[in-house]
Amino acid sequence: MMDLNQAALPRLVPALDAAFRPAVLWNRAFSAAVSKSGRARRCAIALERDSGQIARHELDLFPACEKDEWDQANAFYVERLVKCLLWIKGGWKITFGGNDQVGQMLQRAYGPGGSREFDRKFMGRVYEQDFAVEIVDYADVPEAFETTEAIGGHLDGCRIGFDAGGSDRKVAAVMDGKVLFSAETVWHPKVTADPDYHFAGIMDSILRAAEYLPRIDAIGVSSAGIYINNRAMVASLFLKVPEDQFEAKVKDIYPRVAEALGGVPLEVRNDGDVTALAGAASLNDTNILGIAMGTSQAGGYADKDGSLTGWLNELSFVPVDYNPQAMADEWSGDYGCGVKYFSQDAVIKLAPAAGIALDENLTPAEKLSVVQDLLEEGHLGAREIFESIGVYLGYALAHYAEFYAIKHLLILGRVTSGRGGSLILEKARKVLKIEFPERNAIAFHLPDEDDRRVGQAITAAGLVPLPRRSGFQSSRREWPRLRPVWC
Repeated sequence: MMDLNQAALPRLVPALDAAFRPAVLWNRAFSAAVSKSGRARRCAIALERDSGQIARHELDLFPACEKDEWDQANAFYVERLVKCLLWIKGGWKITFGGNDQVGQMLQRAYGPGGSREFDRKFMGRVYEQDFAVEIVDYADVPEAFETTEAIGGHLDGCRIGFDAGGSDRKVAAVMDGKVLFSAETVWHPKVTADPDYHFAGIMDSILRAAEYLPRIDAIGVSSAGIYINNRAMVASLFLKVPEDQFEAKVKDIYPRVAEALGGVPLEVRNDGDVTALAGAASLNDTNILGIAMGTSQAGGYADKDGSLTGWLNELSFVPVDYNPQAMADEWSGDYGCGVKYFSQDAVIKLAPAAGIALDENLTPAEKLSVVQDLLEEGHLGAREIFESIGVYLGYALAHYAEFYAIKHLLILGRVTSGRGGSLILEKARKVLKIEFPERNAIAFHLPDEDDRRVGQAITAAGLVPLPRRSGFQSSRREWPRLRPVWC
């Protein structure tokens, strides 16, 4: 496509993925080519999400219908850009203005049977709206209208924080800012179809934490997925749950947990957002992008005021590699998306090139552990896996910085445990220094091992401001009476 693919070659190549084509380099090459042509046409994209909020993005394109190569480059650039914007900011309606040909391409892609049908259905489900793409004149693209939310940091009272991951669930009991108990429990939510399994697992962790508190004043939840008003709209944790059971037992799973405990005050947030809040609290600063690398890739962001933006921050679906032969995500069917670069899937994907054969009978979490053990033993291929992920991260971070104002990057999750986390950040820093010196001021943070494992649960405990009266009174002998409510 023109000479843009050649211009997108990285200066630092992942040791185990020579075909990697960073999104940020291709996008920059495209924008430079448009500017150099002297024929730039101003366009705009608006994305409407819940509560009438609108995100707006300005861009320059080649003029339509003058050169085939220009039309092809426009279409590729905008298709990948809109995909990125949707999963970072969210939206059930796209309004595109300034180039009708590109707008029509988006209508086809996001229409029934189109290439982005997964995204269309997903966003429609999240926002409970019929997805739409509207073409207008540039002047008629809606202006931005967005609000933020100040949340978290509450330390008073008796609190429980719960963090639901795809391989383990973590819980913490916190009393007046002091952690009295924390624990991890292995579970298998992504491969279990019975939602009662998920409900029982959540309750098991919370009840065990409650043993260490005189009462429960509030429950804060960090959970993979998309949550609006504490309701699970879409989450990979419940991937195997049938749709009718999802509607009946999953959407309100966390409010049902709170109700089973006597109506305890509850707040649920995406695990990436909780990562960002954890960083804001520990660093006492703002403009923090948090990335959790575990079963999937979660993202969260605390803005210049330390507030949450209400964006989706679903970085697992954001394209970071424009190589069309890159591995596709099994869920969305799209290629080059973050989940295959910043999760245990990335480690598993790179293992064959590293000369590591993994037993197919192992779970993904167990495969990750095998590679991490090999790294500790000095296995060169295992080292190259984490160094390759670090190169991915450096280029992806420069890409994310086109949409987020980033002062600090905080990474968490099982993939960052042990020596792997340090290797990832070492390579990411090198990419910024060599390829993106204007981004070199971004500070990298890797919490200590305990925080990486249960830090999100502890931070989640502080999500809820306490009401005037205390909550559910608890004691050991009360648990048997409660168990029939959820068993």
